[in-house]
Amino acid sequence: MAQKIALFWPGDYRPKPNQWAMRSIARATKQMEKALKKLGRTSYRIEGFLTRPHESIEKLGPVDDPTIGICVHWIYGPHTTDGVVGKKNPLLLASNFSGEWPGLVGLLNTGACLEGLGRKHSRVWTDAPDWSKDETFMARLDEWCKRGRIEYSRNEIRRPPTVSGRAQKIADRVAKQIRSRRILAMMLGDTSMGMTNGYFGMGLLNQVGFTEHKVDQAWIVDRGRRVSKKRIDDAYKFVCAKGVEFHHKVKGAEDFDSNATKEQLRDYLTVLDLVDEFKIDCIGWQYQLGLIGLRPPSDFAEGLLNSACRPESNGDPIVDATEADQGNMVPMELMKRLLKAKGLHPATIFHDVRWGAEHNGRFLWVLLNSGSCSAYAFNHKPNSLKGVHSYRQPAGYFPIPGGTFTGESKPGKITWARAYMKDGALWMDVGQGESVKLPPKVRDAWWKSTTEEWPFMAADMGVGRDTIMAHYMSNHVAVCYGDVFQETIALSKALGFKVRVLQRKG
Repeated sequence: MAQKIALFWPGDYRPKPNQWAMRSIARATKQMEKALKKLGRTSYRIEGFLTRPHESIEKLGPVDDPTIGICVHWIYGPHTTDGVVGKKNPLLLASNFSGEWPGLVGLLNTGACLEGLGRKHSRVWTDAPDWSKDETFMARLDEWCKRGRIEYSRNEIRRPPTVSGRAQKIADRVAKQIRSRRILAMMLGDTSMGMTNGYFGMGLLNQVGFTEHKVDQAWIVDRGRRVSKKRIDDAYKFVCAKGVEFHHKVKGAEDFDSNATKEQLRDYLTVLDLVDEFKIDCIGWQYQLGLIGLRPPSDFAEGLLNSACRPESNGDPIVDATEADQGNMVPMELMKRLLKAKGLHPATIFHDVRWGAEHNGRFLWVLLNSGSCSAYAFNHKPNSLKGVHSYRQPAGYFPIPGGTFTGESKPGKITWARAYMKDGALWMDVGQGESVKLPPKVRDAWWKSTTEEWPFMAADMGVGRDTIMAHYMSNHVAVCYGDVFQETIALSKALGFKVRVLQRKG
């Protein structure tokens, strides 16, 4: 491989996150330059953050040298993909493994976007203060410099096992229901913040028993004006009576008050009316960035939709995948139906794969999404909202005040899944693990080192960290409490997915 290597900074669309991450990315870039120099390689920088697709096209398109993207904060997939698709020069995504800024999250999203487009690339990461002293990282970087790719172990990626007769019967029954009445998803916008890996389109969706109805998010603004004050007031009384703890008007968030929450409930009721009108089964809600200057953040509304205990409830959660992510929406809806078929509570949970660390000899992921989480995760009580807290979403990202739907997830066995695109087909990754209760000091340290306003789950995903970092095709994961592992495998196969199981040995 050529000695000369280009370094670039994939960025966020929004100026502030790029500014906040500047110190981190400057430090990481110097670390990468030092590591390359140690390996006898010369590097040069492509100037500035790539913050628009055209910048990626214009700055990466002409580059034929091997190229490394430095990922230390949230980055939009197209700010890499649009400049490298169709090219064959070696491409590496490199991240510091840190919870402060979600660089590894950006790496996972961008890697999945590249995979969906068939663009070959490699990934590398380190949590070492001095990258050049991390022997594993340096060996992997050297492999990429010499061969143009890094080969990672696939020992924890398994073919799906033969499932039990009982699991197959349950899956067959649910598959029959889906074939008799296709699952209808309402898409409030397409893709969010560069997560193009999470949009499949009607062609692929229809192959696996789903279809979509697109509704412009502008309808939320228009129809929301016609939601009555009484309905909103009743909804607010309901969530208060059911146990939500609101952190209104606290220091630094003085603009977050009951009126802000009521505006979030207006949006919840508006979407609920759309669900009723179109007989919708599940939702993908973009919310960022389209309405960010017009409406409060949608997190509180989305958390309620994912909860059976909610205003004007029909007794069931309505699966809502935030950020219009069909890769989570699809498995969430399938797991919901399987949970019901097994007589378990049908709540499913949307999370980011945010960061992780060792605790008592095992690696735990911090699963932490902005608020599209079921209340059931916090209390294991279908008819309660106790354990739910609502803090103002950080003003740097959300100018109009509105609250999160957050809490600490209860311990328990979990099943997880993720749908994604590869080679023009839909795949499903399935795994099982455990939500773990941490000692308060450890929990608080981990929570505060990420985003403490957001819902928290410490999870053993049943697979090694490096397998997730090297092979997982998203920054998101769909989670539920209870064992529907075999049933999810069987149902996915019955609907036409190609299935992988991610599972450590033993």
